Amino acid sequence: MRIRSKAVLVALSLVFLGVLPGATLAQTIQFSTHEIALKNGESTELAQVFYIGLNCQSLLKSTPTVEILDGPPGVTATIVAADVVPRSVSCAKPVAGGRLIIKAQDVQEHSYTRMVLRINYKTLNGDRQRAENINIALFPAI
Repeated sequence: MRIRSKAVLVALSLVFLGVLPGATLAQTIQFSTHEIALKNGESTELAQVFYIGLNCQSLLKSTPTVEILDGPPGVTATIVAADVVPRSVSCAKPVAGGRLIIKAQDVQEHSYTRMVLRINYKTLNGDRQRAENINIALFPAI
């Protein structure tokens, strides 16, 4: 009896791991956190922003927008319209999108904070949203 229950447990484990035929593969959603450091008055391009279909064609109806949900005072986030090459998903041609720019102004003292952004997309398939977490170190001008 114990051997049979162990055999069933091993078989189920192999199915979940995808070793046995007929097993399915799970997809993982990965949330990455960016680390940046800015001095007072500096800005940086953090990421390219785009929304594409399977054929590497843009599905955007307009330039994405960004909202700051949480973050330090004096830091702004904007998306500047631009054609971008989505190499991270193996596309070689430029598509409509934008560049996410983070800027620090009026930094009075050193701080290290998490910033939470929400990127809003108006697509052919409806409105979509995505969150970005950024750990940001701020330094006053010397």
